[in-house]
Amino acid sequence: MKTDDKPESEITLVGLLASLASVLTFLTYLRRGDLLLYGDAVAHTNIARRVFDSLTPGPLQLGTVWLPLPHLLMMPFLVSDWMWRNGSGGAIPSLVAYVFATVGLFRLVREIWGRMPAWLAAGVFGLNPNLLYLQSTAMTEPLAICLFVWAVVYLSEFARGENGGAASHRALLKSGWCIAAAELTRYDGWFLAFAAGLLVAAFAVRRWRDRQLRLAVIKFLLLLAAAPALWLAYNAAAYRNPLEFANGPYSAKAIDQRNTSATFPEHPGAGNVRVAGQYFLKAAEANMGEGRWQKLWIVFLVGGVVLVGFRFLTQRCLDPVLAVALLLTPIPFYMLTMAYAGVPLYVPGWWPFGLYNIRYGLQLLPAFAVLTAVLAASLAQLARVRWLKASVAGLIAMLVAGSYASAWTAQPIGYREAWVNSRARLAQEKEMARQVRLWPRDSIILMDLSYHSWVMQDAGVPFRRVINEVNHRPWMKAVDPEGPWDLALADPAKYADFVVACDGDQVAKAVSRRDLTLLSVIETQGQPTARLYAVKKHGN
Repeated sequence: MKTDDKPESEITLVGLLASLASVLTFLTYLRRGDLLLYGDAVAHTNIARRVFDSLTPGPLQLGTVWLPLPHLLMMPFLVSDWMWRNGSGGAIPSLVAYVFATVGLFRLVREIWGRMPAWLAAGVFGLNPNLLYLQSTAMTEPLAICLFVWAVVYLSEFARGENGGAASHRALLKSGWCIAAAELTRYDGWFLAFAAGLLVAAFAVRRWRDRQLRLAVIKFLLLLAAAPALWLAYNAAAYRNPLEFANGPYSAKAIDQRNTSATFPEHPGAGNVRVAGQYFLKAAEANMGEGRWQKLWIVFLVGGVVLVGFRFLTQRCLDPVLAVALLLTPIPFYMLTMAYAGVPLYVPGWWPFGLYNIRYGLQLLPAFAVLTAVLAASLAQLARVRWLKASVAGLIAMLVAGSYASAWTAQPIGYREAWVNSRARLAQEKEMARQVRLWPRDSIILMDLSYHSWVMQDAGVPFRRVINEVNHRPWMKAVDPEGPWDLALADPAKYADFVVACDGDQVAKAVSRRDLTLLSVIETQGQPTARLYAVKKHGN
């Protein structure tokens, strides 16, 4: 059921409502000091900050593994020390992305299935408790979901352009730009690019004699290839290894290999695609509700897929199939990465009974939202009486509300994951930051920030006063004899005033303690012991 032309005021209203929900939730978590619970959120804000605030500033501070676009978008807001310290600067791109994603999902569903399903889909998406928390942080998922949604919006418009034409071709190129941006945001975008490229190529083969279409498709595919090529070239130039992000010491697989032990056993999905898929779907359910409410969403998902397939068989409508196929791409992507790329995901109630990376399941939220709306619209169409149609829609809306109420009552699981995994770390880092604040404001500190970068953020110490592991030329690999980091490790008395060392980090391993005076020892259960030193200057 395709809609008639509707005033743009409807889109504006969705945007305003989403903005209201976004700001209110953000302010709530800001007031509670919960924007930086995720260690990854701390890392993202600090990666962006050190591009301009560092002893060695510049684009090479973007590092590897994490893709660069989110950090580049955060940078203007992190110039403010206040927005850097409380994490709000890193959250701004997520807030904007959430609003645009909600509007995009509304537009997608309205154009294919109608107004009522569009409002339901926007509500399912925009009111999700876990998304509302995540969009209040510097995490990359909201931006990736936004670009994902708009890529599908434009590809759907391209597929609806039955006779081709300039408008259809422009929609294809807009989708290409969205996918390219997604590829520079999260690696999910690379899989999306692969799937979209195959679908568009298959679509274009039937009309390959159309020269304009052929040119548009070639431009689209070049856009999809350009973003990964750029990232490979950056890694090759900076690290002498184009696959540094995939097989380097900070890659997901390397971290998983270091962490796997009796305490942190191998994930059950490692090497097993089927089990990995079960864990991902369980995480997706957990992001939608608690307890028995979770299975409701699998019913909505499967029911929606069946109805879309039925519509295609009976009416030959291509755009709904294309949209749903792309919305479901997170399932095979996470199945493969969990099975073969060392990406663990732990869910409560399943061995090894933890909370870790469960937020990945949120990538399926657009599919849940759309397919729930499809199911509601299809059931309403079967009802002949108007009040019965409204009752069907109202019943599904009530079920959605009940599921989300269960999530709010138990605290959103994404928030719980961040809180549970940060308690010990934050307790130690707050004490470390308290002591660092007492040091002279012009002092130079030697510290491995890969362990506890929030210490300097909370203490308000700019990174240009901190000699850390990224203060060397990346192409020199781990050893750069002329870089500030290696020079300070070899002779801290010459370059630093204070040293922060945590058991197991590079500072603790390399620095000679004969040049140091121990100031304090901070021990926290579950965390490496931290030791704070004053440096004995030569000649004193």
